[in-house]
Formats: sequence, C-alpha cells, structure tokens
Amino acid sequence: METRGIVLATCCLSVVVAGLDTTIANVALPSIRQSLNAPVSGLQWVVDAYVLVIATLLLFAGSVADRFGRRRVFQTGLGLFSLGSLLCGLAPSLGALVAFRALQAVGGAMLNPVAMSIVATTFPEPKERARAVGTWGAVAGLGGACGPVLGGLLVSGLGWRSIFWVNVPIGLLAIGLAQRFVPESRAARARRFDPLGQLLVVTFLGPVTAAVIEGPRHGWASPLVVGLFVLAAVSVCGLVLTESRRAEPLVDVRVFRSPAFSGAAVIALLVLTAVGGFLFLTTLYLQEVRGYRALHAGLLTIPMAAAGAVCATVSGRVVAARGARLPLVLAGLLLTVGAGLLAGSGPSTGAGYLVLAYLLFGAGFGLAGTPMTTAALAGLPRDQAGVAGAIASTCRQTGGAIGVAVCGSLVASGVPAATAWTVLAGCGAATVPLGLLSTGRRARYSGGRSSEQAMDVAR
Repeated sequence: METRGIVLATCCLSVVVAGLDTTIANVALPSIRQSLNAPVSGLQWVVDAYVLVIATLLLFAGSVADRFGRRRVFQTGLGLFSLGSLLCGLAPSLGALVAFRALQAVGGAMLNPVAMSIVATTFPEPKERARAVGTWGAVAGLGGACGPVLGGLLVSGLGWRSIFWVNVPIGLLAIGLAQRFVPESRAARARRFDPLGQLLVVTFLGPVTAAVIEGPRHGWASPLVVGLFVLAAVSVCGLVLTESRRAEPLVDVRVFRSPAFSGAAVIALLVLTAVGGFLFLTTLYLQEVRGYRALHAGLLTIPMAAAGAVCATVSGRVVAARGARLPLVLAGLLLTVGAGLLAGSGPSTGAGYLVLAYLLFGAGFGLAGTPMTTAALAGLPRDQAGVAGAIASTCRQTGGAIGVAVCGSLVASGVPAATAWTVLAGCGAATVPLGLLSTGRRARYSGGRSSEQAMDVAR
C-alpha cells in the first residue's frame, strides 16, 4: 500500500474508534441503566457528555492543529481518547462514567477534524480528495453503524464495560501508524487563539443541550431551564458580534455568507439530529419495548450499517463526477421515509418492516456524508483545512447531541414514540429543499466568491 493509502487508513482508524464509541454506548444503555441505576436523563448524559464536549472543542482543536502540527495533535487526541476509554470501563458510578466520557471527548475532539484536514492536505486534487473523503465517510459510517453489532456481542459476552476497553488497542495502533507514516503539517499562517470565542461556543452549546435534557425533570418553566436557554441565546448573539469583528476569529462567520457552506452546515445539523435520535430511540425500542437482548438488537441494525457503508462509497463517486445535489436530495428523501416507517412501528411490528426502515435510513445517512464534508472543505482556504473540518464536525456532533436530547426528553415526558420518530422524519424532509438551494448555480457562484474573500482575509 502506498504511503498516502496508509495515511488514509490511519485517519480511518481514528474515525472508527470515535464513531464506534457513540453507537456502542447506545446499545449498552439498558445494561448501564440496570448496573448503575441510571434514570433516562442519566442515559442521555452518558451519550451527550461525549458528543457535546466534542462539539464544543472541535473548532479549538482544528485551529490548534493548524498551529502546532496536525500529526502531533492527532496523536495526542488518540492518547487521551484511549485513556478515557480505559477509565470508562472502570467507572464505579454514573457520575464517574459521565466524567470519563467527557475526558474521552477531549481526545475525540482532536480526531475527526484533524484527520479530515490530514486527508485534505494528503489528497490536494479535487477528484482524488472527493474519493478519499468518500472512503473516509464510508469507514466512518461503517464504524458507527456497526457499533450496535459489536456492542451487542461485547455486552452479551463480557458486559458493558468491555465496550470501552475495545478502543484501547485500536487507539494504540493508530498512534504507532501516525508516528511512522503521517507527515507533520501545519498552516503556513495559523490563526491566533480566540479564548472568548471558545468560551462563547461552550456557553452556547452546553446550556442549550442541558436545558433540553433537564426540561422534563425540572419543568420547562423552571428557573434553571429558562436560565440555561437565556444563557445560550446571549452566547450565540455574543459569538456573532465578537467573531465578526475579529481579524482572526475562532468561528469565521463570514464564510456563512456562502449559501453552499451555510446550507451544508444546516444539513449536517439536521442529518445528525436524525441519526442521533434514531440510535437512541432504536436502542430503547428493541431492548425495552421488544425485549431483545443486546446482541439480537445489534444484529437487527446490520442492514443500516451495510446500506450506510455502501452508499457512502457511492456518494463519493457521484460527488466527484456530478456534484453534491443528487446525493443530498436522495439522502433527505431516504431519511424521511425510513424515520416515517418507524413512526408506525409497535411492540409486534414484523422484523421485515424494521429491516426495510433501517435499510432506507442507513442509505440516507450514507449518501449525505460526502457532499456535506466536501462543501465544508470548499468553504475555507485549503491552508485553513483544520478549521473547515472542525466547523463541519461541530455541526455533526451538535446535531447528534440535540437528537439524543430531544428524543430522550420526549420519551421522559411520556410522549408517544411515534411523535419522536415524526420529528426525525421532519429533519430528513427539511434536508431536501436545503440540498436543492445550497447546490444550485447561484449558491455555487456565491460560494466561490465567499471562499475567495476568505482567502484574502487569511492572507
């Protein structure tokens, strides 16, 4: 295998461990609930402590990688992630597990955006990059979607703690491969640190997710929940005002003037909201409503994993040959139909019906990954690839956190599961018009101008 192929494979390993950890944790939730006596809100925090911390640190990690070296930050992230995984497997209580999940996430934040920027700099030619990103997305989809199967095997055979320990050898292998094969790279002119911008990102994403999770328990009109929403609103306003005035902001809000870039960001948020909610609801449905064991529940999601991996590869080729419009529109339609079918499921729904829904949903997720990523990478200069990758990954992780928070809150409130599935179908439906608007001729033209302006600013 040529060196570039090994670099791509190493980056894919990092995506596997990061993606596996979310979906494996989902399939283990019922076992964690019994072992640690956790309420539904506690289960939400087991998932969201990971994805939320990643979301708040991704932009910072991307800029740090551009400044200090992408390989160095990548290896540091793998080390912290492996340590956090080991400690999660030893956690004596729910609080300790949530804390160690946050430590995992600190390392995880250094993986996806930095790996994406390494891929972007390793494959500079647009068509090669699209194929490489397609492969990267296929592995990400396969790793994440296969999590329930592997998790089912581990939980059934070795207990829920083993789902975290499995990350350690993979992480160590990736560290060794990165040291030997991944060349060090950094931005020619890295951006200055922006501590205020980082603080505002944290005080926006953290409170809004916490408010959605804790709303059913404390009451939506309680001072705590209202205060969290107010803090989030003030933070996002402050973020827009302060970052638009900085010469080198953490979040360059000017790139959102591009319809192509902003459309890809919103689509990523919607798609991953649907996926995060899907994984959370499916786990509870199969194990607590249907009474399946973790292994049986994991096996039922194999069609989603297979469809996601195949369609991610196809999507990369379609984007390279014809652009992002077709796969984005098809992805939205498939996500809508898949989630819509699950809204009609119940305790006695046939396995064939569920498999069809999982196939359609997995195909939609697989098709969406590459066009979202390539649009994000095109929105910033190549020299700032770490920031571009971080923005794309932030939208993904934020969407996943919101999906778990919203669906978990609906379940905790006693709302019928069909309502939650309908919300997720709505996320898929909204992707269709956004995909058409963000890939039209006017959007592409505006996106090119915005990218040129961003490059001028970076110079």
